[in-house]
Amino acid sequence: MATLPNMLTLPPRVVAHPGAVGTLLKECRPFGARGLLVHGRSLASGELLNRLVDEVPAGLALATWMHPGGEPTLDHLASALAAARAYRADWIAAVGGGSVMDVGKACAGLMEAPLDPESYHDGAPIPPSRTPFIAVPTTAGTGGEATMVTVLTNARQGVKKSIRHPSFMPRVVILDPELLAGCPPAVIAGSGMDAFVQAVEAYVSKGATWFSDALALQAVRLIDQGLVPVHDGELGAPAQALMEGSFLAGLALSHARLGLVHGLAHPLGHRYHVPHGVVCAVCLPPVIAFNRPVAAEKYEALGTLLDRDLGEYAGTMLETLGIASPFRGQALTDRDAIIAETLASGSTAANPRPVTAADAAAILNTLFAA
Repeated sequence: MATLPNMLTLPPRVVAHPGAVGTLLKECRPFGARGLLVHGRSLASGELLNRLVDEVPAGLALATWMHPGGEPTLDHLASALAAARAYRADWIAAVGGGSVMDVGKACAGLMEAPLDPESYHDGAPIPPSRTPFIAVPTTAGTGGEATMVTVLTNARQGVKKSIRHPSFMPRVVILDPELLAGCPPAVIAGSGMDAFVQAVEAYVSKGATWFSDALALQAVRLIDQGLVPVHDGELGAPAQALMEGSFLAGLALSHARLGLVHGLAHPLGHRYHVPHGVVCAVCLPPVIAFNRPVAAEKYEALGTLLDRDLGEYAGTMLETLGIASPFRGQALTDRDAIIAETLASGSTAANPRPVTAADAAAILNTLFAA
């Protein structure tokens, strides 16, 4: 195992405590006088957005752009970029869940990029960005606040994939567990399991190092402490644990990559319109079984940490959190394309066990069995 990842990319500043969202504009002030706040519909319906807009300090100007909902797309990004450029924003802040985070991050990362977003989605080299991104997650699970990766869908081509650049990493991350208040249990369940899967896959990834392992193990520990209590309505210490565990899982995956679960999740989630965290949650048990011959030692370490076999734990969490498989008994359509996208994924390439088309087909058969 390598001593360190080939490159360490970390947020320069993290503010983590209850009520931390109140410091957002103070944290943004050093980056310039004009900012764009990217947010979702849930923020627009609450008091927080009004409070942020109404309390803009002297010398600071703030515009807003609302994500319309659903998975983040290139069209959403194009709209946010147009707003940010027209406003001449010095910085971009995102307050919201994973979709909001992905659009805000890409908006900051491509603010001065000369090509259209689709070109970068198709693989064009991404230039460095000088526009700071400030991340304030309102869910605990996507890890977008801790990575230099954004995941977007090209709705015209029907392709969902990630783009990445070191300058996409947030300059400031604000972790406020109080923002989980009012988050629907189903969202807590799906996003929390997304974070758990990220930590597990980063831990067994071919790119894992002692550095990413330490992050992943602590993420698993904290998510285990917080997920079920927060799902059941608790806040306080469990919410802090879940929020911080999600953040650490994001850091782990950013430095180790992921695995087959995420290789499957992108094509399945897009085609069947299933939330990303739910897809990851239901894909985890069969992928654990597939990887066990080569990852037994690390799975045993996770089992010791969780006081239960990892595969058994994953299955129990699905039941406890009320996550039912959206694929069970459905017709598997577009099989060849799903397999091709899975095998082409960078996440699949990092899986500890090599994956063939037959392997991917067998796991799909398991997921869709009656």
